[in-house]
Amino acid sequence: VQLQASGGGLVQFGGSLRLSCAASEFILDYYAIGWFRQAPGKEREEVSCISNRDGSTYYADSVKGRFTISRDNAKNTVYLQMNSLKPEDTAVYYCATVYCSGYGLAVDAMDYWGNGTLVTVSS
Repeated sequence: VQLQASGGGLVQFGGSLRLSCAASEFILDYYAIGWFRQAPGKEREEVSCISNRDGSTYYADSVKGRFTISRDNAKNTVYLQMNSLKPEDTAVYYCATVYCSGYGLAVDAMDYWGNGTLVTVSS
């Protein structure tokens, strides 16, 4: 299983970015995918996830209404559209296989992680 996150960069306050998590073939058929982030000196934080079974989604309160997660199984890719970005969104963003429901997500030692992509929001 391979996951490759991309799309990070430097953006101004209020700007937008779209992150991509490219998965190896068929992975999205079997796994839900989640996004996490970790800011310097802070613990890892869950951001969002999308189920592989019914497409249900979950968003952390800190991003609800600003971020949108979606999946394109034909392209083996999950996207995280991030709008109205704030400096506090600055972090390294990671995608991973997760358990996902509309109420939250969970990850354990058997799940797979992609590389991180850095998002920097300037004020």
